[in-house]
Amino acid sequence: MKIEPFKVHIPDETLDDLRARLKRTRWPRDYANDDWRYGTNLEYLRELVQYWIDRYDWRAVERQINSFSNFKTEIEGVPIHFIHEKGKGPKPIPLIVTHGWPWTFWDINKVIRPLTDPASHGGDPADAFDVVVPSLPGYGFSTPLTTPGINYWRTADMWVTLMQDVLGYGKFAAQGGDWGSIITHQLGHKHADKLIGVHMNMAIDLNLWGAKFPGPDQYGPDEKGFFERSLAFFQEGSGYSAIQTTRPQTIAYALNDSPAGLCAWILEKRCAWSDCDGKVEKRFTKDELLTTMTIYWATESYGTSARFYYEAVHNLWKPSHDRHPTIEAPTGIAVLPKEVVLMPRKWADGYYNLKRWTRFERGGHFAHMEEPEALVEDIRAFFRPLR
Repeated sequence: MKIEPFKVHIPDETLDDLRARLKRTRWPRDYANDDWRYGTNLEYLRELVQYWIDRYDWRAVERQINSFSNFKTEIEGVPIHFIHEKGKGPKPIPLIVTHGWPWTFWDINKVIRPLTDPASHGGDPADAFDVVVPSLPGYGFSTPLTTPGINYWRTADMWVTLMQDVLGYGKFAAQGGDWGSIITHQLGHKHADKLIGVHMNMAIDLNLWGAKFPGPDQYGPDEKGFFERSLAFFQEGSGYSAIQTTRPQTIAYALNDSPAGLCAWILEKRCAWSDCDGKVEKRFTKDELLTTMTIYWATESYGTSARFYYEAVHNLWKPSHDRHPTIEAPTGIAVLPKEVVLMPRKWADGYYNLKRWTRFERGGHFAHMEEPEALVEDIRAFFRPLR
């Protein structure tokens, strides 16, 4: 399969149009919403949008992105963009790291060089990885997506093709969060014979819409609040999922037309799902937030990213085997206290070939951005005995 070097470059006309649209935003009224209980707070959103207009420097971000080795290929007629950085050490192992929604590939950037070149980042060169970071189909620069039916378990199959047929690796390792975690679960389930091991920073049942969620009695005494936090997410924080699993195209018209609207939709998740205590800039700088928004905007990928949810519900996962554990590949789980879904250790012991279970002191849903140093160390430690 053909691999082409890829350089990120958003045309000036696209950036000029973005600023013009931001300046013309027709703002809604907002009141009694200082705590974001109704959704994204207007005062902060206007502040962020003004920064986007006046101070945000996309060209500087482009230079950072292009300092990595970017490529594009096509798998099953689907364009796939990915970063591929070779490790610096005596025997790097190949590792594919997958992002989620509303993430982009760039949410992984803080862990790439520490994983590929540990000696330059306080580590042992024996822990080096060849790191592959793809953009999910229909996200960012893995566009335009025009093939229906691409969901998380089909993406896992595509990642096997990417790692083995396109890049020429044999066995490989996998890591991810959000959709990336679920894709990594599927790799460890269906393709365990091809995997060195899998590491996820979100534990969840692969049968996303059919599994019975563990009850409060399944949680241990040291997991106080885990069940309640997970229940609150399903009851109060999953409205976006109801829309994106049913009629994603309808809202795509609005968010593809209004960058301020797109920003509000994604920003609320960054605030609610991170360990920021309602102050989103405790975890993300304005530039980091706006890089995510700019990638979604410039690639016009919100609509196809949202369809990833629809395809998951309308083409349900089916197990590839009925053996136990469900995830047969050696598994490491990083548990961040402000993750949106927190499964009990008791459940995990039966679901995974569990080799490592690490409770982090801090962090939420966006581990690669929120706690990159701790995550890197956990990934290194998990894979060390599997080399």
